[in-house]
Amino acid sequence: MLVEAGHFALALALGLSLIQFVVPLWGARANDPVLMSVGPVTGLAVFGCIAFAFLALTIAYVTSDFSVLNVVQNSHSTKPMIYKISGVWGNHEGSMLLWILILALFGAVVAVSKNSIPMRLQANTLAVQAAVTIAFLLFILTTSNPFTRVMPALIEGQDLNPLLQDPGLAIHPPLLYIGYVGFSISFAFACAALIDGRIDAVWARIVRPWTLGAWAFLTLGIAMGSYWAYYELGWGGWWFWDPVENASLMPWLAGTALVHSTVVMEKRDALKVWTILLAILTFSLSLLGTFLVRSGVLTSVHSFAVDPERGTFILGILIFFIGGSLALFAWRAPMLKQGGLFAPVSREGALVLNNLFLATACATVLIGTLYPLALEVITGEKISVGAPFFNFTFIPLIVPLLLLLPLGQTLAWKRGNFLGAAQRLYAIFGISLLLMVVLLAFHHGGPVAAPLGIGLGAYLVLGSLNEIVTRSWSKGTALSVALRKARGLPRSTWGTVIAHAGVGLTVIGIAATAWGVEGLGAVKIGERLKAGDYEARLERIVPRVEANYREEAAILTIFRHGQDLGTVETMKRLYVTRGMPTTEAGIMTVGLGQVYASIGELQPDGSVGIRLYHKPLVLLIWIGSVIMALGGGISLTDRRLRIGAPVRAKAAPVAAVPAE
Repeated sequence: MLVEAGHFALALALGLSLIQFVVPLWGARANDPVLMSVGPVTGLAVFGCIAFAFLALTIAYVTSDFSVLNVVQNSHSTKPMIYKISGVWGNHEGSMLLWILILALFGAVVAVSKNSIPMRLQANTLAVQAAVTIAFLLFILTTSNPFTRVMPALIEGQDLNPLLQDPGLAIHPPLLYIGYVGFSISFAFACAALIDGRIDAVWARIVRPWTLGAWAFLTLGIAMGSYWAYYELGWGGWWFWDPVENASLMPWLAGTALVHSTVVMEKRDALKVWTILLAILTFSLSLLGTFLVRSGVLTSVHSFAVDPERGTFILGILIFFIGGSLALFAWRAPMLKQGGLFAPVSREGALVLNNLFLATACATVLIGTLYPLALEVITGEKISVGAPFFNFTFIPLIVPLLLLLPLGQTLAWKRGNFLGAAQRLYAIFGISLLLMVVLLAFHHGGPVAAPLGIGLGAYLVLGSLNEIVTRSWSKGTALSVALRKARGLPRSTWGTVIAHAGVGLTVIGIAATAWGVEGLGAVKIGERLKAGDYEARLERIVPRVEANYREEAAILTIFRHGQDLGTVETMKRLYVTRGMPTTEAGIMTVGLGQVYASIGELQPDGSVGIRLYHKPLVLLIWIGSVIMALGGGISLTDRRLRIGAPVRAKAAPVAAVPAE
């Protein structure tokens, strides 16, 4: 009965979304406060219905209700509870329900933010958000119903895809979806501004926290997905330029540009048209990522194989919202007033250049991802575009952007002094250059990219921190006074510095992977395998039987220069229900680097294939990403980002005057 109630709740949410779309939009056109006030009420009701439906599906998974087809196909009674819960979104239907739940949640938050958003803008925004919700509710109800029954009920399920039975995959999709769907609010605000024909600094101040929050969650989601692929797939890499990985990178790049352009718009009331376009394109790229994952056009460890009907439906959603929003932009954008002027050499000018590099980098990833698909459709020829293409096109665009970052942060608003800003970075540039030279000399004959990249990363970290130093300390200033000034700086400044320093740490981690070494061989018990300064000795092979899989675990002792560092386990698992094997890597953290072991197949002579890697400073890739997201979170706590549109003060009651 609960399952049917969940299905009914989705249908009810569809009806309420239609009301949320029509009535507030009509009210905004008629300037009727009563009609506009319907939007927040229906927005909250839609969220309540979808939350109930999601809860009903979760209960079906937790209780192993095998009368529900979705539970049968993606769960098993012996599966650990954490994977029963994560199995709710570890499939096509459930993940789309999670997508809609987050979409409705953001709409509900906009609905309760009536004091910080002008009523007319709120009404139009909720109407646009409702249109997106309607499209995806129609999709899930007509092609991807998660509540379809199986009659008679089955005794046991088919289990979840073994690759998804991992704590990282319990966290990665929700984080990623919050990022993807969070940009829908920026999109809705942009379309609302175009409908109303008005955009100003108040709009930028309202949109910026939503954009920043979505960007921070998307950063965490991408980082978690990267780390999952690194330790779960057993190949030791952190990024493969997989088309579905690219599908998450593209809205991140566009979203990064959007975060910076809203700063210019808020500060200088400039880049209005460009900011609106970026908001539309960022969510459009999120929709494109949904299409790539859900349509079945890609073969990837990330994608869900689905039927053509679903792919066609999502393609229709893609065309409607991207085409419709761009048509609205083409119609209304020329009517928007351009904002304030600024000199080319200024912080605004640096942010414009930042946007140019990011947009171009995003375009190269888009071309490299979609070109093979387009070629196959047109000619039937299958090609793959891999790392060489992306490294050749993407890196030359990102490196100048990173070099510009500390310099742009140092320039003044409206009109800057290039030589003065450069002078403040002389010492930092010299330290970074010296570090490069020392590393090149120390690793003579090794890869050149690693020292150059580490020097660039150090330049980014030190250049970011320089912003705090120059704003809080000058020659002759006491340390206590400088610290007090630093503490008094706006949180948005601290957030920016921390996020940019996180970029530098990630660059260092990526660059250091060039120094990684690999050993590959078949070893027997007691034999050793070498990778650089590290060795692994195979101690024993241990068979194990767990609740829903069996495994062979290789116990390895790790040595460095003959010193015993401890043991790691790497496993080859077989999930019995699906008959699917997986590899679990054994990882030992040494400082900021890791020793990584991956087991191969057992051989008839008793030997086993082992891959052994040493990856120096690899943890900085994900530590830097977390610090980036942390910087975004700190910026969100800035008082200026928590204050929206001014609210008209209520008139004070007039005191009664006693009669004489």
